[in-house]
Amino acid sequence: MKKVLIVLLVAFIIIQFFPIDKTNPPLNPGMDFLKIKNTPPEIAKIINTSCYDCHSNETKYPWYSSIAPSSWFLKKHIDEGRKHLNFSTFAMYEPKRQAHKLQECTEMIEKEEMPLESYFIGHQGAKLTPEQRKELIKYFKKVKEETERSMVF
Repeated sequence: MKKVLIVLLVAFIIIQFFPIDKTNPPLNPGMDFLKIKNTPPEIAKIINTSCYDCHSNETKYPWYSSIAPSSWFLKKHIDEGRKHLNFSTFAMYEPKRQAHKLQECTEMIEKEEMPLESYFIGHQGAKLTPEQRKELIKYFKKVKEETERSMVF
């Protein structure tokens, strides 16, 4: 038993030499969702607090992002989040894709699938109240409709 614990401790120490890359891609404010859609400040605050760490190039890495293997799981979540939806590069999406992403945002919030439960462990302030969920759903639907109207003309 003692040998197993020593091996596990040594393995834990060794994996600390393989840190994740915490470099955020450069920002271009002209591409950011909150800016291009003129998001009201109260809605922008909710989106920033509950979505931007995983779905933008503005990730704020918590203390546990320096400890493997939790850092590896965190980095995987961030990479997947950005791949699926990146608010920092939202203007690069074609209008049809923007509308689709906004529909997905609405659905994920309605189903309470976002933000992820695991995110709340280190980010209690990211939990959405029922009222915040309603506000975000209403806002995303409104922006989706505006985006679709702009595609017609």
